[in-house]
Amino acid sequence: METITTPAVSLTPKDFATDQEVRWCPGCGDYSILAQVQKVMPTLGIPRENFAIISGIGCSSRFPYYMNVFGMHSIHGRATAIASGLKASRPDLSVWIVTGDGDSLSIGGNHTIHLLRRNFNVNILLFNNQIYGLTKGQYSPTSETNKVTKSTPFGSIDHPFNPLALAMGADASFIGRSMDRDVKHLQSMLLRAHAHTGASFLEIYQNCNIFNDGAFEVFTEKSSKADEALFLENGQPLVFGAAKNKGIRLEGFTPTVVDLNNGFSVNDLWVHDEKDLFKAQILTRMFDDPSKEMHLPRPFGVFYQNDRPTYESMLKQQIEYAIEKKPADLDKLLRGNEVWEIV
Repeated sequence: METITTPAVSLTPKDFATDQEVRWCPGCGDYSILAQVQKVMPTLGIPRENFAIISGIGCSSRFPYYMNVFGMHSIHGRATAIASGLKASRPDLSVWIVTGDGDSLSIGGNHTIHLLRRNFNVNILLFNNQIYGLTKGQYSPTSETNKVTKSTPFGSIDHPFNPLALAMGADASFIGRSMDRDVKHLQSMLLRAHAHTGASFLEIYQNCNIFNDGAFEVFTEKSSKADEALFLENGQPLVFGAAKNKGIRLEGFTPTVVDLNNGFSVNDLWVHDEKDLFKAQILTRMFDDPSKEMHLPRPFGVFYQNDRPTYESMLKQQIEYAIEKKPADLDKLLRGNEVWEIV
């Protein structure tokens, strides 16, 4: 994991906390995420006035009120669009988008995919609790099939979105996953997302203890975490289990769990490569499928990252080229091609 370093600008987590009362339900996973962001941001060496946090609508979208930086609590699903405009006009800012599975994948789904393909240098923190919390417990785009909620009393018949698979399809240049209750891993992933130049998409499993309590319990509880969660490390074989006695190997394109105490060694395992586009797609699809005989662990960490030009850098180059090669004539632009003089 990446180690938090001492910043050039001397700031503390308290400098990033506001005087506003934090108004989430007691026990909500959002408290942990807020605490980790407040711990990480002082280590980045960036003045507070150069941060901007943009949110949409939902429980997670209260975030800007609790961070002592510039921010905007915007409109439903449009945080990505507003953040895109901000980054295009102020590329010097460190822009963070805080959103939820409903906000960014339902009404805001279209904006999310276009921000990712354009590759603005922003950080998207998607809090996924697989439920609508702010509006009191309706099913969301990531709720599992047959989910019984206030809006689906007989169970949801929708096929759920897979956020990271969606991000892969939109050609996101950084894709990762963490969880609210593993604070060290979450801090490390926030640092990795910030360090990436381009659109970073970080899904964070967040427990809604009121309307969907325990949705990710198998990945967070000590009794099951080691066998259910697979932590990805670049250049390292995929090993998991309380005794590190299990591994993942590829049989063709199919991930398979093997026993390292029964005929297999770490040399037989799949070695993670963050630059491998094709294997990253397999990792994003590693969800337990009841129709399959083999149960797979859920991956956490950086699934994929690559380097490609950011939208704002290309926009700047285009503007500079246009100014140099074709100076603007505002009068000509306003007059257009068809002008009549009235005498």
